[in-house]
Amino acid sequence: MSVVRFESRIHLIELTLRTPFRLSRGTSVTRRNVVFELAADGEIGRGEAAPIPRYRESAESAATALAEMADRLDDFHDFAEAGVRLARPGQRAAQAAFDGALHDLAGRRLGVPVRELLGLAKRPLAPTSWTIGLDPIPDALAKVAESGRFEVLKLKMGADGDMELLRAIRDSTKQTIRVDANEGWTFDGALARLPELARLGVEFVEQPLPAAQLDDTRELRKRSPLPFVADESVHDAADIPKLAGAFDGINLKLAKCGGIAPAREAIAVARAHGLKILLGCMIESSLGIAAALSLAPLVDWLDLDGHLLIADDPFHGLGFRDGRLIPSDRPGLGVEPAS
Repeated sequence: MSVVRFESRIHLIELTLRTPFRLSRGTSVTRRNVVFELAADGEIGRGEAAPIPRYRESAESAATALAEMADRLDDFHDFAEAGVRLARPGQRAAQAAFDGALHDLAGRRLGVPVRELLGLAKRPLAPTSWTIGLDPIPDALAKVAESGRFEVLKLKMGADGDMELLRAIRDSTKQTIRVDANEGWTFDGALARLPELARLGVEFVEQPLPAAQLDDTRELRKRSPLPFVADESVHDAADIPKLAGAFDGINLKLAKCGGIAPAREAIAVARAHGLKILLGCMIESSLGIAAALSLAPLVDWLDLDGHLLIADDPFHGLGFRDGRLIPSDRPGLGVEPAS
């Protein structure tokens, strides 16, 4: 059996957002991500790490973890499990980049898109939502006015004045609205908001209470007229069983769970517990979005607009039409550096 020799490269990239991104934990204008490249037999596989500061990750910690993982990689034949096997504790975003690069490289070497590598047929996908942050009402309405190509809006909530923002947006559009509190409500605050959210036609509520308050979330769900979707409460498959009864679905992000392979396991466990699946993202380039998009045929909802929120996407290859992302038919993840 021939030995595959690998060369790896790590690049820190800064993504500038088109407009400030506001949520209950703060405001961002840039994000620092990491691109991991793995070269073998004349092909280059790439993956993206979008570190999550809430979990004490940074671009630097992700880059360090990726370098350590690359040094230990000695066998390509278990590429779908290598990210899990070599993962560094507490560095899920790095694991996702490593996993993405291995899947990209495998698809390129075989000449097929990653979705075919996974045995998933190409078919029309659910529409992706377009995210509007906790903006001043005039700024939010300007974004709504520019969002006509999207069927679904996702509104960040979780702070004082968020109901006024929702009412203003609801008055300005008939688009489907989902809301994400990002752990920003109290039990009583959520309980007071939920009836009006339902009257305003909100589809579901994402993470109404802090992740540590699972029992309170379960009690709140009993009184809620709307479904709940877990985000900060779920990282990987091991977190899912305890969420049944408190949530109706999970927001699965590769940066949280560690990549394509762990995400497939989480999807199977979520289905076994009767939970729906929202496939989400961080602020990422088309590279990170393409990795998530390879799993899109398996889920119910998509929130994959991270690359659309940045000013200069360093990768290209994904399409967009009628509110829906269009995966590339090229081998691997199907995206290439823009320059």
